[in-house]
Amino acid sequence: MNFFAVIGRAVLTLLAQIGRVTRFTGQTLAAIFSAPFYGRLLAQQIMRIGYFSLPVVGLTALSTGAVLALQIYLGGNRYGAEAIVPQIVVLGITRELGPVIAGLMVAGRVAAAIAAELGTMKVTEQIDALTTLATNPIKYLVVPRLLAAVISLPILTAVGDSIGVLGGYLVSTYNLGFTGSIYLKNTVDFAKTDDITSGLIKAAVFGFIIAIMGCYNGFFSKGGAQGVGAATTNAVVASSILILAADFVLTAILFHT
Repeated sequence: MNFFAVIGRAVLTLLAQIGRVTRFTGQTLAAIFSAPFYGRLLAQQIMRIGYFSLPVVGLTALSTGAVLALQIYLGGNRYGAEAIVPQIVVLGITRELGPVIAGLMVAGRVAAAIAAELGTMKVTEQIDALTTLATNPIKYLVVPRLLAAVISLPILTAVGDSIGVLGGYLVSTYNLGFTGSIYLKNTVDFAKTDDITSGLIKAAVFGFIIAIMGCYNGFFSKGGAQGVGAATTNAVVASSILILAADFVLTAILFHT
C-alpha cells in the first residue's frame, strides 16, 4: 500500500503543478490585453533576451552547420550521394536545428536569468511590494518578458539559420571540394518558404515556453537562496524538456505526419 501511496502523491503533485502553470499562463495571457502597457520594459527585455543572446546562438549555429555538412558528406559518400549536402543542410537547419538550437541556448541563458531575478524578488518580498503599490506584478514583470521572448526567438532563429547555412557552405567549399556558386544555387533552389516559416513558428512557441517557465519558477520560488537556486535549475530543465516535446508536436502538426 505504501508503494501505491507514493505513486498517488507523485501523481497529485504533478497535477497540482500542471494546474498552477496553467492558471499562471492564463493570468499572463489575460494581462497582455489589459492596460497599462510598459513599452520601455519590453524594449529592455528584447535587448536582454534577443540581442545579448546573438553571440551564443550564432557560434552554436555556425559549428552545427559545419558539422552537419561534414557528417552528411561522409554518410552520402558511401552511396555516391555527396551532392545532396547543400539540400540536406538547409532543410535540417531551417526546419529543426535552427529553432531547437536557438531555443535550447536561450533556455539555458534566459530562463535561468529570469527565474533567478524573479526568485530573488519573491524571497525578498519585492513582488509583494508591487502589489501593495497597486501594480499588477504579472503585468509589470511577466508580460514584457513573455512578449520579448516571443518576438526575439524567431529573429534569433532567422539569424541562426543564416549562420548555420554559412557554416555548411564554408566547410563544403573549403574542405569538401564543392563549388561555391553551385552550392548556393542548390541551397536557394531547394529551400521552400514552408521550411523557413515552420522553423520561425516553432521558435515563437519555444520563446513562449522559455518565458513562462522562467517566470513561473521565479514567481513561486521559496526558501531563500536555496529556493532561488532550485527555481533556476527547474526553469532550465523544464524549458528544455518542453521545447523538445513541443518540437515533435509542432513537426507533426505543421507537416501533417
